[in-house]
Amino acid sequence: MFNGGKETPRSFDFTQLIAAGGSFNPLETWQYETPDRDVMVEVIDRATALGLRRAITSGGETIKQESNVQAGGTAGVTPARLATEPATGKGRAHLKLRLPYTNPTGGGITIDGTITYVPTGGGGGGGGGRRRAPARVQRFFRRRRR
Repeated sequence: MFNGGKETPRSFDFTQLIAAGGSFNPLETWQYETPDRDVMVEVIDRATALGLRRAITSGGETIKQESNVQAGGTAGVTPARLATEPATGKGRAHLKLRLPYTNPTGGGITIDGTITYVPTGGGGGGGGGRRRAPARVQRFFRRRRR
């Protein structure tokens, strides 16, 4: 995620027909499903019909509660930011991000969308985001080494 010392955003566009009663998580095939740093997550999506539901989670933390996806899209067309309000939140380093879509309706619905991660630092490999052990743990190990 580094480019000349600067962290760069990552994005992924997806489109999928979800059959009646089916589900889909587009992040299962994305190499950044588990980010190595804390990230800001932005999801812009639109379904071709009413009824599709979606949640956004990072590990056990809910970024966006399961709710209906905006309808009115055209299959195969990534929704534009000007016409669709993005869902945003914070994803934690080393925790799997999930974006499960479910179709409880009686017919197939196509979902089109894009997800963008913007690294915010912390938790990653550079050492700047590492947390120190609590003081009592540090004292314990200092005593044991003597």
